[in-house]
Parts: sequence; structure tokens; C-alpha cells
Amino acid sequence: MTSNLLEEAKSSEEWLLKVRRHLHAHPERSFQEHGTARFVEEELLRIGPMTVRTGVGKTGVVALIEGRPGPCVALRADMDALPISEETGLPYASRNEGVMHACGHDVHVTCLLGAARLLWARRKELRGSVKLIFQPAEELTLGARAMIEEGVMESPKVEMIFGLHVNPEVEAGKVAVRSGPIMASTDSFDVEVRGRGGHGAMPHRSADPILAASAVVLNLQSVVSRNVDPLKPAVLSVCTFHGGSAHNIIPERVELGGTVRTMDEGVRDLMEARILEIARSTAEALGCSASVIYHRLLPPTVNSPRAASIAAEAAREVLGEEGVEEANPVMGAEDFSLFARAVPGCFLWLGVRNERIDAVHPWHSPRFKVDESCLAVGASVMAGCALKALTALSPSR
Repeated sequence: MTSNLLEEAKSSEEWLLKVRRHLHAHPERSFQEHGTARFVEEELLRIGPMTVRTGVGKTGVVALIEGRPGPCVALRADMDALPISEETGLPYASRNEGVMHACGHDVHVTCLLGAARLLWARRKELRGSVKLIFQPAEELTLGARAMIEEGVMESPKVEMIFGLHVNPEVEAGKVAVRSGPIMASTDSFDVEVRGRGGHGAMPHRSADPILAASAVVLNLQSVVSRNVDPLKPAVLSVCTFHGGSAHNIIPERVELGGTVRTMDEGVRDLMEARILEIARSTAEALGCSASVIYHRLLPPTVNSPRAASIAAEAAREVLGEEGVEEANPVMGAEDFSLFARAVPGCFLWLGVRNERIDAVHPWHSPRFKVDESCLAVGASVMAGCALKALTALSPSR
């Protein structure tokens, strides 16, 4: 059932381009994807009279393609855009000032709609059902949780899930798959250092929170280099530092904050514990005090071995051996992790890189571009994953 998927997707290339360029020209920020959701619903119903629900997780859309009685497999795409002013110069560049699809979510939605077309044409042969999840607010890391809380993984119960993400480091025409962690957890921390304010010319009469906070920043850099196993990746970045109001006033307090990324839950626990200990003890050593709030936001995105094997096999059948490579994990985070924690799942990289058309810029760049040949590739591989998973899950019944 997967052998002709790419050819069929390529035969719909004009439609795929039209869909993607409409979405790219009309980006919407997280939980504001009202026009995108309406467009998705309309396109789904043009494909066929499938069951479609809107307003799931505020602005999400869910559709169900039902085949014969059997398991349910889900495919997911995120819909939201970023607060970035586009600088690509493309004729279909964003028409919404200050908002841009700079992370490829317009491609993800188009690929899932393309997969819906391919699967609808095969609905009578499906060994179960395929749930199509169009998710809002990935950039806020809130959309997946909102949809899960509203029962998106139930009725029918999802047994396996697949998603993809454009990757400007992977050549267009290819996908990359791996088993195990593919994206990091994401946590954040806020530190308030309190001292005793005074005159900048008489620091001996104060307890300087700027000095203490600076020492906290420097000492936090030792967590990864001196506490974490060097074979286990971790990132700690202090990204905000606010304090003081004048050149000659030592302030009462300083606030700083940052992000933590890990691939391992044990390392994640260690990072939290050491940040709390170092911030407090460093501040105290310099006559100040520190309070720390640590926010656990998302777990790592971990591909289950079975789902990754199914995805790799489906991709090879669709693209050939030369079209599939081993994925490199990255320290960015994704709330697909919550779906993959609920059921076995696999998150793939979709290649979009093409130096000839300047499709080389990183995620979140105002010059981010993709090679649009990726649309047929993504649609066919997603459909292939669903078909292969339904076959793999069916024998147990």
C-alpha cells in the first residue's frame, strides 16, 4: 500500500503548493490560529466527508479517517507561527505584519493534509483508523497538553503516533529517523538575588546583589562541565539579567533567568538540584540571599524503538534506501514529547535544505526558507507511517 504514495503525492503537487503558500502568507500566533483552523477544516471536508472536530485545545482541529475495525494510529502537525518579521522576499511572504512561519509549521500542516488525501483514497483498505491532529500553540509548549486534556488521544484510543518537523540541516528529498531521544527536555529557572542597597561610592556599607548575581551566573557554568557525565548532553544558559536603576546606586535586588535542556531524566533532576544549591550558596557567600523557582516545562522527545522502526521501514519503502538517514538529535524541545510519552511515537526530520535557493537558514530566522519538494515527501512518508503502523498493530487482534 506504500509503494505508490510518493508518485500520488507528486501528482497533487500543484495543490500542495497552493495550500502551503496560503498558510505561509497567513500565519497566526499561538492559540490565535482561527483562520488556519477554518482553512484546515475546509480542506479536510473537501477531501471527503470525514468526521472533523474543531476547537479542541482552544484552536485545534481533529479528524478521523475510518477503515475496517482495528487499531487507531495518529498523525500530528502543529499550526502556529512566530512573532518574527519575514525577510525572505518571497512572493507569498507573510501578509500579517510581525508574524511569520519561521519554523515550518505551514509545511507540517500541508504534509498532514496531503497525507489525509492519500489515506482517504485508501480508507476501504485501512486496517483500523487514522486520527489527524492539527495542534495549536507548539511554540508556547502548551498546545499538546491542552489537546490531551480534552481527550484527543481517546475515542478511539490512539495506540501509536507519528509527527515530523522540517530540518534545514537535512537535504530536501530525504527524511531522518532515529530510535531514542531526538529532542531535549526544556525547563526554565528564575533567580532573585536580594542584597542591601546603598551608594555606589560606599559599597562596604551595602550587600551588592549585582556582584552576587554575577557570581551566580559564573558558578552555574560549572554545573554542566563539572557535574554532568560528559557522555550525556546538557545545556544551561542564563539568558536574562535585570538589576539596578542608576550608575551610582547599588540596588536591593537582581533578577536573572535561563533555560535548561537535557536528554536524560536523571540529568534533568541533577540540573535542578545543582542550580538551587549553587544560586543559594553563592549569594550567601557574598552577603546576599537567593530564591529560585525552577519550571519543568517539557520532557525529552523520545522515539520508541518500535515506532521508529516502523517509520524507518515506511520511509524506505516510500523514498528508497537513499532517501532515509540516521537522525541527529538536537537540544531544542517539542511538545510532541507529551504525545510520545502517552503512547509509543516517532518524530522524524523532514529535509528542506537546498543551497541553490538559499534554503539553509536555521529555525526561527527571518530568512527561513524550504525547498517545497519536501511537501510530497512529507505527505507520502506520513501516510506510509500510518499504513505501516496499522498493519503492525493489527495482528495482535
